Amino acid sequence: MKKSLVVIAAASIALVLSGCAGTAVEGKASDAKSSSNESSAPSTTAGKSDSSFKDGVLTTQDLKIVITDHKVLAVGEKGNEYGKKPVIAFWYEITNLGTKDVSPMNFIFNITAFQDNNPNAENKLEVGSLPDDRFLESQTEKIKKDGTVANAIAYELDDQETPVDLVASTDLGMNELGKTSYKLK
Repeated sequence: MKKSLVVIAAASIALVLSGCAGTAVEGKASDAKSSSNESSAPSTTAGKSDSSFKDGVLTTQDLKIVITDHKVLAVGEKGNEYGKKPVIAFWYEITNLGTKDVSPMNFIFNITAFQDNNPNAENKLEVGSLPDDRFLESQTEKIKKDGTVANAIAYELDDQETPVDLVASTDLGMNELGKTSYKLK
């Protein structure tokens, strides 16, 4: 029951944010290809120029997210027992670097997943069920300043061939920091 409520809450947050544009992070260097963008727009918040997304690490003035692993999980496989589609799961550590409230759920505010398999439109992936029960109780914890908490997230795949791009950004997608592609095979 708790897992269902957490999934519903995460999906609700994702839907609310989808109208504001997405955000994303990067993955392991061995399985991922990354690129970064430098914005020429003036920064309105001190420290924004120090934000980066490189080699599986998103760093902003408020937080740091390090993707530690990823895996494709088939329908029915442990971590995707309740899903109707295969998912790509990402395990990560998130650190509170500033004075703002940060929780493991901040991942979805800073990272968006896409599969470029539609020639006419962006294909933003939906958040799936929590792929690792170890984080069921801790995924909404408030992280203390300089504290680090581990968590995981999954995205429902639309096909099992097209790589998944994680796009990192700040300001709810207004300032793209870069992207990393993850091969599914």
